[in-house]
Amino acid sequence: MTVEDLVGSYSVQGSNQEETGLISYHGILTLSLDENNRIIAQWMIGDQLQNGTGFYKDQILVINFNYKGEDHNIYKGVAVYRCISKDILDGFWSEKHGNPLYLGSEHCVRIDRPEFLH
Repeated sequence: MTVEDLVGSYSVQGSNQEETGLISYHGILTLSLDENNRIIAQWMIGDQLQNGTGFYKDQILVINFNYKGEDHNIYKGVAVYRCISKDILDGFWSEKHGNPLYLGSEHCVRIDRPEFLH
């Protein structure tokens, strides 16, 4: 699998950095590449946009991300995914100001883009 294989959109379900570990959000993760074949990531979780950049090696994808919270502060963190296949990413994440006792989690499944019929 190459970094180019990961380009596309994924349905995301995840849990926040808290004790319960229960699914607490759903969204869309879109991965693209820059001119150096580094990952550009964009999550849309509800109406919140999160951005990140990262790299891929040996079926591991690492993305440094940031977003503006409802309090207008910028929050930063890192997400690490095991690339099960080009269609399934399984990962965990942590934010700088999150609860240090827990990791968040995400499971991502590629969204097929329907072909238009003529």
